Amino acid sequence: MSRILIAEDEVRISRFIEKGLRAAGYTPSVVGDGVRALDYATSGEFDLMILDLGLPRLDGFTLLGLLRKTRMHLPVIILTASTSVTDTVAGLEGGADDYLAKPFHFEELLARIRLRLREQGSEDTGQTIRCGSLELDFHSRTARVNNTEIGLSTREFVMAEMFIRNPGQVLSREQLLSHVWGYDFAGSSNVVDVYLHYLRQKLGAERFVTIRGAGYRLVEE
Repeated sequence: MSRILIAEDEVRISRFIEKGLRAAGYTPSVVGDGVRALDYATSGEFDLMILDLGLPRLDGFTLLGLLRKTRMHLPVIILTASTSVTDTVAGLEGGADDYLAKPFHFEELLARIRLRLREQGSEDTGQTIRCGSLELDFHSRTARVNNTEIGLSTREFVMAEMFIRNPGQVLSREQLLSHVWGYDFAGSSNVVDVYLHYLRQKLGAERFVTIRGAGYRLVEE
Protein backbone atom coordinates (compact mmCIF):
# COMPACT_ATOMS: atom_id res chain seq x y z
CA MET A 1 0.00 0.00 0.00
CA SER A 2 1.58 3.32 -1.10
CA ARG A 3 2.32 5.85 1.64
CA ILE A 4 1.72 9.50 0.80
CA LEU A 5 3.01 12.50 2.75
CA ILE A 6 0.70 15.53 2.77
CA ALA A 7 2.63 18.72 3.65
CA GLU A 8 -0.19 21.23 4.05
CA ASP A 9 -0.86 23.74 6.85
CA GLU A 10 -4.50 24.49 5.98
CA VAL A 11 -6.38 21.95 8.07
CA ARG A 12 -9.54 21.91 5.95
CA ILE A 13 -7.60 21.00 2.82
CA SER A 14 -5.27 18.49 4.49
CA ARG A 15 -8.20 16.64 6.06
CA PHE A 16 -10.05 16.59 2.74
CA ILE A 17 -7.04 15.13 0.92
CA GLU A 18 -6.29 12.68 3.72
CA LYS A 19 -9.85 11.34 3.75
CA GLY A 20 -9.95 11.02 -0.04
CA LEU A 21 -6.62 9.21 -0.25
CA ARG A 22 -7.58 6.81 2.52
CA ALA A 23 -10.82 6.01 0.68
CA ALA A 24 -8.77 5.41 -2.48
CA GLY A 25 -6.66 2.79 -0.73
CA TYR A 26 -3.56 4.80 0.19
CA THR A 27 -1.92 5.41 3.57
CA PRO A 28 -1.65 9.20 4.05
CA SER A 29 0.22 11.12 6.74
CA VAL A 30 -0.19 14.86 7.35
CA VAL A 31 2.38 17.42 8.53
CA GLY A 32 1.68 21.12 8.90
CA ASP A 33 5.11 22.78 8.65
CA GLY A 34 8.16 22.61 6.41
CA VAL A 35 10.68 21.43 8.99
CA ARG A 36 8.66 18.35 9.92
CA ALA A 37 7.81 17.78 6.25
CA LEU A 38 11.51 17.64 5.33
CA ASP A 39 12.19 15.26 8.21
CA TYR A 40 9.37 12.95 7.11
CA ALA A 41 10.24 13.21 3.41
CA THR A 42 13.85 12.13 3.97
CA SER A 43 12.88 9.18 6.19
CA GLY A 44 12.52 6.84 3.20
CA GLU A 45 9.10 5.75 4.41
CA PHE A 46 7.01 7.53 1.77
CA ASP A 47 6.30 6.91 -1.90
CA LEU A 48 5.14 10.43 -2.81
CA MET A 49 4.70 13.89 -1.28
CA ILE A 50 1.99 16.48 -1.86
CA LEU A 51 3.67 19.80 -1.06
CA ASP A 52 2.11 23.19 -0.30
CA LEU A 53 4.52 26.02 -1.11
CA GLY A 54 3.31 28.31 1.69
CA LEU A 55 4.34 26.18 4.65
CA PRO A 56 5.41 27.83 7.93
CA ARG A 57 8.96 27.45 9.35
CA LEU A 58 10.34 26.26 5.99
CA ASP A 59 8.70 27.22 2.69
CA GLY A 60 8.02 24.70 -0.03
CA PHE A 61 10.65 25.99 -2.47
CA THR A 62 13.40 25.74 0.15
CA LEU A 63 12.17 22.34 1.31
CA LEU A 64 12.19 21.02 -2.25
CA GLY A 65 15.72 22.28 -2.83
CA LEU A 66 16.99 20.62 0.34
CA LEU A 67 15.20 17.40 -0.51
CA ARG A 68 16.74 17.23 -3.98
CA LYS A 69 20.21 17.85 -2.52
CA THR A 70 19.87 14.55 -0.66
CA ARG A 71 19.69 12.86 -4.10
CA MET A 72 16.51 11.14 -2.96
CA HIS A 73 13.97 11.24 -5.76
CA LEU A 74 10.72 11.20 -3.85
CA PRO A 75 7.97 12.19 -6.34
CA VAL A 76 6.61 15.61 -5.37
CA ILE A 77 3.34 17.18 -6.47
CA ILE A 78 3.17 20.88 -5.61
CA LEU A 79 -0.25 22.03 -4.44
CA THR A 80 -0.57 25.79 -4.02
CA ALA A 81 -2.91 28.75 -4.24
CA SER A 82 -0.40 30.56 -6.46
CA THR A 83 -1.24 30.59 -10.17
CA SER A 84 1.88 32.56 -11.11
CA VAL A 85 3.71 31.23 -14.16
CA THR A 86 6.97 32.21 -12.45
CA ASP A 87 6.13 30.07 -9.42
CA THR A 88 5.07 27.17 -11.64
CA VAL A 89 8.34 27.25 -13.59
CA ALA A 90 10.39 27.70 -10.38
CA GLY A 91 8.67 24.73 -8.77
CA LEU A 92 9.19 22.41 -11.71
CA GLU A 93 12.77 23.53 -12.30
CA GLY A 94 13.40 23.15 -8.58
CA GLY A 95 12.67 19.44 -8.79
CA ALA A 96 8.89 19.04 -8.50
CA ASP A 97 7.32 16.33 -10.63
CA ASP A 98 3.95 18.04 -11.03
CA TYR A 99 2.08 21.22 -10.13
CA LEU A 100 -1.60 21.67 -9.25
CA ALA A 101 -3.23 24.99 -8.35
CA LYS A 102 -5.93 25.46 -5.71
CA PRO A 103 -8.87 25.17 -5.89
CA PHE A 104 -8.66 21.70 -7.42
CA HIS A 105 -10.77 18.63 -8.10
CA PHE A 106 -9.75 15.59 -6.09
CA GLU A 107 -10.12 13.27 -9.09
CA GLU A 108 -7.45 15.27 -10.92
CA LEU A 109 -5.09 15.10 -7.95
CA LEU A 110 -5.71 11.36 -7.69
CA ALA A 111 -4.96 10.87 -11.39
CA ARG A 112 -1.68 12.75 -11.06
CA ILE A 113 -0.72 10.72 -7.99
CA ARG A 114 -1.36 7.46 -9.85
CA LEU A 115 0.69 8.64 -12.81
CA ARG A 116 3.70 9.57 -10.66
CA LEU A 117 3.53 6.36 -8.65
CA ARG A 118 3.22 4.31 -11.82
CA GLU A 119 6.33 6.05 -13.21
CA GLN A 120 8.14 5.16 -9.98
CA GLY A 121 6.89 1.60 -10.12
CA SER A 122 5.45 1.94 -6.61
CA GLU A 123 1.75 2.01 -7.45
CA ASP A 124 0.43 -1.01 -5.61
CA THR A 125 -3.18 -1.00 -6.74
CA GLY A 126 -2.38 -2.97 -9.90
CA GLN A 127 -4.20 -2.57 -13.20
CA THR A 128 -7.54 -3.81 -11.86
CA ILE A 129 -9.59 -3.98 -8.69
CA ARG A 130 -12.53 -6.32 -8.21
CA CYS A 131 -15.58 -6.92 -6.05
CA GLY A 132 -17.31 -10.13 -7.04
CA SER A 133 -18.16 -10.04 -10.74
CA LEU A 134 -17.57 -6.28 -10.90
CA GLU A 135 -14.09 -5.22 -12.03
CA LEU A 136 -12.48 -1.85 -12.76
CA ASP A 137 -9.59 -1.61 -15.23
CA PHE A 138 -7.33 1.40 -14.61
CA HIS A 139 -5.49 1.01 -17.89
CA SER A 140 -8.57 1.29 -20.11
CA ARG A 141 -10.67 3.20 -17.53
CA THR A 142 -13.53 0.77 -18.11
CA ALA A 143 -15.62 -1.58 -15.99
CA ARG A 144 -16.37 -5.25 -16.54
CA VAL A 145 -19.38 -7.17 -15.27
CA ASN A 146 -19.12 -10.94 -15.78
CA ASN A 147 -16.31 -10.21 -18.27
CA THR A 148 -18.50 -7.86 -20.33
CA GLU A 149 -16.76 -4.50 -20.85
CA ILE A 150 -18.74 -1.36 -19.99
CA GLY A 151 -17.64 2.19 -20.71
CA LEU A 152 -17.71 4.73 -17.89
CA SER A 153 -17.23 8.49 -17.82
CA THR A 154 -14.41 9.86 -15.67
CA ARG A 155 -16.69 10.70 -12.73
CA GLU A 156 -18.60 7.43 -13.03
CA PHE A 157 -15.28 5.59 -12.86
CA VAL A 158 -14.10 7.56 -9.80
CA MET A 159 -17.40 6.99 -8.00
CA ALA A 160 -17.37 3.27 -8.86
CA GLU A 161 -13.79 3.04 -7.60
CA MET A 162 -14.76 4.54 -4.24
CA PHE A 163 -17.54 1.98 -3.85
CA ILE A 164 -15.42 -0.98 -4.90
CA ARG A 165 -12.62 -0.01 -2.50
CA ASN A 166 -15.16 0.12 0.34
CA PRO A 167 -17.47 -2.87 -0.25
CA GLY A 168 -20.25 -3.19 2.30
CA GLN A 169 -19.45 0.22 3.79
CA VAL A 170 -22.09 2.95 3.82
CA LEU A 171 -20.78 6.02 1.98
CA SER A 172 -22.55 9.29 2.67
CA ARG A 173 -23.63 11.73 -0.01
CA GLU A 174 -21.07 14.21 1.37
CA GLN A 175 -18.22 11.67 1.12
CA LEU A 176 -19.06 10.89 -2.49
CA LEU A 177 -19.51 14.55 -3.37
CA SER A 178 -16.15 15.64 -1.94
CA HIS A 179 -14.27 12.64 -3.34
CA VAL A 180 -15.63 12.78 -6.88
CA TRP A 181 -16.26 16.50 -7.42
CA GLY A 182 -13.82 18.15 -5.04
CA TYR A 183 -14.08 20.34 -1.97
CA ASP A 184 -14.71 23.48 -4.07
CA PHE A 185 -17.74 22.05 -5.89
CA ALA A 186 -20.56 24.60 -5.81
CA GLY A 187 -23.32 22.67 -7.57
CA SER A 188 -26.27 20.73 -6.21
CA SER A 189 -25.65 17.62 -4.12
CA ASN A 190 -28.32 15.92 -6.26
CA VAL A 191 -25.53 15.26 -8.75
CA VAL A 192 -24.62 12.24 -6.56
CA ASP A 193 -28.06 10.72 -7.17
CA VAL A 194 -27.78 11.37 -10.90
CA TYR A 195 -24.44 9.58 -11.19
CA LEU A 196 -25.54 6.77 -8.92
CA HIS A 197 -28.45 6.27 -11.30
CA TYR A 198 -25.96 6.02 -14.18
CA LEU A 199 -23.94 3.39 -12.30
CA ARG A 200 -27.05 1.38 -11.50
CA GLN A 201 -28.04 1.41 -15.15
CA LYS A 202 -24.60 0.34 -16.34
CA LEU A 203 -23.39 -1.98 -13.59
CA GLY A 204 -26.61 -3.34 -12.08
CA ALA A 205 -29.18 -1.65 -9.85
CA GLU A 206 -29.04 -4.48 -7.31
CA ARG A 207 -25.38 -3.72 -6.50
CA PHE A 208 -26.02 -0.25 -5.05
CA VAL A 209 -28.29 -0.11 -2.03
CA THR A 210 -29.70 3.12 -0.60
CA ILE A 211 -29.53 3.32 3.18
CA ARG A 212 -32.18 5.88 4.07
CA GLY A 213 -30.77 8.85 5.95
CA ALA A 214 -27.21 7.52 5.79
CA GLY A 215 -25.99 7.04 2.22
CA TYR A 216 -25.28 4.22 -0.21
CA ARG A 217 -23.61 0.84 -0.03
CA LEU A 218 -22.08 -1.54 -2.57
CA VAL A 219 -23.43 -5.04 -1.95
CA GLU A 220 -20.72 -7.67 -1.61
CA GLU A 221 -21.46 -10.73 -3.71
